[in-house]
Amino acid sequence: MTATTCIRNIAWLIAWDAREGRHTYRRDVDLAFEGDRIAFVGEGYAGAAETEIDGRGLMVCPGLVNVHCHGAGQIHYKGVREDLSNPHFFGSALYDFTTRFLPDEAGHKAGLNFALGELLLSGTTSVLHIAHPVEGWLDRLAASGIRGWIGPYVSCARWRTDGPKLVFDWDEAGGRASLDRAQALIREAERHPSGRLGGVMAPAEIDTCSEEILRDSAAVARDAGWHYQVHCSESVNQVREIQERHGTTPVQWAQKIGILGPNAGLGHAIFLDHHSKIHWPTRTDLSILAETETSVAHCPTVFSRYGQTLQDFGRYRRAGITLGIGTDTLPHNMLEEMRTAIVAARIASGYAESIYPADVLEAATVGGAKMLGRDDIGRLTVGAKADLFTVDLAHPSMRPVRDPLRSLIYTAAERPVRDVFVDGRKVVADGRLTTIDMDAAAAEIEAAQARMEAAVPGLDPEGRSAVDAAPYSLPFA
Repeated sequence: MTATTCIRNIAWLIAWDAREGRHTYRRDVDLAFEGDRIAFVGEGYAGAAETEIDGRGLMVCPGLVNVHCHGAGQIHYKGVREDLSNPHFFGSALYDFTTRFLPDEAGHKAGLNFALGELLLSGTTSVLHIAHPVEGWLDRLAASGIRGWIGPYVSCARWRTDGPKLVFDWDEAGGRASLDRAQALIREAERHPSGRLGGVMAPAEIDTCSEEILRDSAAVARDAGWHYQVHCSESVNQVREIQERHGTTPVQWAQKIGILGPNAGLGHAIFLDHHSKIHWPTRTDLSILAETETSVAHCPTVFSRYGQTLQDFGRYRRAGITLGIGTDTLPHNMLEEMRTAIVAARIASGYAESIYPADVLEAATVGGAKMLGRDDIGRLTVGAKADLFTVDLAHPSMRPVRDPLRSLIYTAAERPVRDVFVDGRKVVADGRLTTIDMDAAAAEIEAAQARMEAAVPGLDPEGRSAVDAAPYSLPFA
């Protein structure tokens, strides 16, 4: 018999209004879920419940959906990359330092555990993990309790830097093999006994994949009913590279070769033809994305550290583009990403009315769900998956309690998150993970980071040490 849980007398519930197609507040209501599905939302639940939770001091929120995460490797850059930039590549540290600081496989395994723990603690219940495959990654995703999609990289080129130049080393046969491997891994994820895993076709970058690999990846995704995501217009260098090769912007080229569409998403899509750093004569990229129903995965934190952002979130939204939110970098904290998305949009647009908390909540829930082909996550309504989290309204960061969503995004972030449920299973209880040992993962990551730094001189063309390449914030006395 399926067990029922009821959260009674919820002080603030973020419920889904299907008729209006939006989230709404509801006060002093009950929410019940039977097994993995929500069975009741409203006043006075009269059914039986094996578990009762007092909701009088809680806000209950839909689980957040992270549509762009590189969880296994990013944690190793804590204290290393946050301030790095490269003037040769328009301020981005993407190309230079990621080829010099390389975590090993053991580090990647520990990093994935740690990232999943951070996500769950911040109310994230679904994640798309885009990465090179690591042994056991499906089991690690499943054991964490999260709802997970894998995006095994498909690529037929690797870039490297030669001073101020970006060099691409091409391997078309390797790209074909990675496409075959990705299909097999996604099918393996779909067969996983947890029932919570799936996959997305993920050509690595639009400049590291040939036209044939991009077309074939998109065709495979369409035929299999999968979604598709590629890093596109993520850097000025990438835009310049595609302009030199094809005489057009990355978005316009993607449209020309037929890889855009309702099941397609672009990672970042910052430097479109209207962006102030892209001096290109057209102004059609936004309309192309809207007309093809192509989505955008927005990850504001990592780019804001480089002094870069969309211009702007509100403009994309008003153009009719579906946006999702991803973490991409450390910390793996969706609530902080939502705050940064608002601030960056207001700075980029120059006015506060560009974007509001409801807009980023939509992106971080139903927008992300749409990008993964789901209409039963990211919302609290009867029949949806029981993916949700509770917020302690008595936590000092949430008081005074007037508009708790604002307080959660602008002030509190993960601090008042109490319980997190995925498929009706409690994976965070009273602010503590029930599935992952974060201390053990952190210890493994610290050892892996030391190994990573020791290897830097052999990878750096100038033979620099890790400290020379990434100096400490303060000098030593």
